[in-house]
Amino acid sequence: MVSLLTPRARRPRTSVSQPTRGYRVFQGVNGVVLTLVVLVTLYPFVNIIARSFSGEGHIRAGEVALWPKGFNLTTYRIVFQDSMFWRNYGNTVFYTVVSTVIAMVLTTCYAYVLSKRDLKGRGLLVGVAVFTMFFTGGLIPNYVLVTSLGLKNSVWAIALPNAISVFNLLVMKAFFESLPVELEEAAEIDGLSTYGILLRIVLPLSKAVIATMVLFYSVSFWNSWFSAYLYMDRTELMPVTVYLRNLIAGATTGGNAGAATEQLSQVGANIQAVTIVLTSLPILCVYPFVQRFFVSGVMLGAVKG
Repeated sequence: MVSLLTPRARRPRTSVSQPTRGYRVFQGVNGVVLTLVVLVTLYPFVNIIARSFSGEGHIRAGEVALWPKGFNLTTYRIVFQDSMFWRNYGNTVFYTVVSTVIAMVLTTCYAYVLSKRDLKGRGLLVGVAVFTMFFTGGLIPNYVLVTSLGLKNSVWAIALPNAISVFNLLVMKAFFESLPVELEEAAEIDGLSTYGILLRIVLPLSKAVIATMVLFYSVSFWNSWFSAYLYMDRTELMPVTVYLRNLIAGATTGGNAGAATEQLSQVGANIQAVTIVLTSLPILCVYPFVQRFFVSGVMLGAVKG
């Protein structure tokens, strides 16, 4: 009797290729090299933090490496107990936020316009922007211009003269040019205006480049001190970078202050380390929240087929 049952069809086995010996060697060497790069990158930061908490004698003797020696909080105490420090710190946050918002609005609009290949006068607009990368008006004409416009002692003296970075502008322009034209054409057919296309189509697909530009502008405005030093006349309007600059100058030139000599020596020994820690900490706290946009797939799911 012939069985009518057929044996169950077996699924073909998928062969999983084992990594070759050369590939395993490459992975090992790559891991070692990247680990060394990470260690070399982290060492200066750890050393700066250790120096900011170390005593004067150990710093001047070069004994501080990765761990504080002669634990000392003199400089931190002097800085934190000064009410002007917190006033200037708040000014820095305000100046950075306002300047970054203005810079992002102007840079995004300018870059989006330049990304239109059929725009009349596009070459002239690009040339004007690139020209400013190599030629500037100079310090004195800029000072006269800001003063004549009545921008001194205000946030506009910091935000407006540095509102557009040509490098950031060209990066955003190149990114906008890489977006599929079909998306904007479809949105235009659906009835969206130019501003609607920018706000509802282009910007949601540009989170990575926008996050990058926000980080670049924020770091630039946060670390900027010369513009405020030039255009601000009152101490209560200064950013924290100018405050710390004055603290460094006072610590290095105040060695003849008599009774305060020992305290000033300690401040002069690790004021640079404390300055770097205080100015870098906010950016280091913000960066992890921005980093995820650097590696995200910007066009994922935007175009099918």
